[in-house]
Amino acid sequence: MNDCLSTLNWLVEAGADEAIAEQPVNRLTAKVTVAPLQAPAAARPAPARAPVVLPLDGDAIGSAQAAAAAATSLSELQAALEAFEGCALKRTATSTVFADGVADGRIMLIGEAPGRDEDRVGKPFVGRAGQLLDKMLASIALDRKTNAYITNVINWRPPDNRDPTPEEAAACLPFLRRHIELAQPKLIILLGAVAARHVVGISDGIMKLRGRWLEYRVGDVMVPLMPTLHPAYLLRQPSHKKLAWRDLQAVRDKMKMLGLPEQVARTGDAV
Repeated sequence: MNDCLSTLNWLVEAGADEAIAEQPVNRLTAKVTVAPLQAPAAARPAPARAPVVLPLDGDAIGSAQAAAAAATSLSELQAALEAFEGCALKRTATSTVFADGVADGRIMLIGEAPGRDEDRVGKPFVGRAGQLLDKMLASIALDRKTNAYITNVINWRPPDNRDPTPEEAAACLPFLRRHIELAQPKLIILLGAVAARHVVGISDGIMKLRGRWLEYRVGDVMVPLMPTLHPAYLLRQPSHKKLAWRDLQAVRDKMKMLGLPEQVARTGDAV
């Protein structure tokens, strides 16, 4: 008996920790694990909540494209967005932030992503940056209650207000593109570099882009588009408000040319 135990100990120390069965084992196949017997129902702990499983990036984008394309109205698009589970940001956000304002005004503003206040309220630009934006709009006779329509590239707040990742933006972009198609704006204002990068695909800094008229195709129509400085940036750099005011003057002149809101702000008004 002692000889047998000594032999087994020697084999274990040598690394031979498996017995040889009557049939050869295919090492290329996965091992089968036998689950232990379950405890009686009364003693069994409550099962853990299953984690949310997100689709692969390609599937998320495809699902977003299909859901967005199926929407025939802004209300249907909002419902499709609220039901969409393909963006990881939705898991940490409180609200789906869709839009605010009057789409019939045909003037659409697109920002970056919701912040803390927007996530809490469920509307874009309601915090300090939103208050400044309202003043900027008022300087050229625009108001989200009467003739301006506001949305974001991203519909859920990124944690700690970080920049959205390319994957997060890609999952939201089909909804934004359909949003623009359904709103049918006659003029688009992009607020900040992130909006410019994702809407028109230009990665130049906003200081280089701002003040330059670009175009965005909506159906068969090329819509004039103006990139300008984000209100949150202007809160950090108030000396650059004069640059934003120049952009707004250009927007005001373009509105007059297009026959958009008849009211025109006083020339001397500043941001």
